[in-house]
Amino acid sequence: MIPYTDSAFIHTFQQVMEFLGTFAFAISGIRHAASRHYDWFGGYVCGFAVAIGGGTLRDVMLGVTPFWMTNAIYVVCTALALLFVVIFGKVMKRLDNAWLVFDTIGLAFFTVAGLQKTLAMGHPFWVAIIMGCITGAAGGIIRDVLLNSVPVIFRKEIYAMACVAGGLVYWLLMMVGAEPPVAAVGTFVTVCLIRYLAVRYHISLPMLHGGDNK
Repeated sequence: MIPYTDSAFIHTFQQVMEFLGTFAFAISGIRHAASRHYDWFGGYVCGFAVAIGGGTLRDVMLGVTPFWMTNAIYVVCTALALLFVVIFGKVMKRLDNAWLVFDTIGLAFFTVAGLQKTLAMGHPFWVAIIMGCITGAAGGIIRDVLLNSVPVIFRKEIYAMACVAGGLVYWLLMMVGAEPPVAAVGTFVTVCLIRYLAVRYHISLPMLHGGDNK
């Protein structure tokens, strides 16, 4: 286990990651809700559920109080995301891939937050990578379920695997002596880059065959 030399800094850094991830994922969820013509309240509920879903599942599995229950800033953050979509909705509507940008940013921020929180609690790296993946990808699953869509991780798109790759990069950087913020940046860039390349060039994992096609 790689020691952390400044627990106060790491804690603050985790909170920043979670706040930024909450804002980005909330915008993604609200933007999707807007495309289904939800009202403001429905959009807020969808955005909030998306923003806190992965982190809540992670914290329950780690046996700690869910992060959003310890600070009202995440409730306010979702409200700000709703306001952002209301004000800039017409601009975002003209940008077909706007939802993808915020979804990818949220995915990357929450992956980093999940990794760091799990490691700070003393769990091994393989657990941290799984928790980083859950923190990043579960919100998208909740969003798609609420919107009655096939969850993104069950489609051909590379989504959760980007989180796993980011976790492996974090582990490698820490193994060679990088500081946590440096490893966090490396993970963030890795997740965003893999997600972008996968969507841009239609890269996907092999599909399963052999099922009943009736």
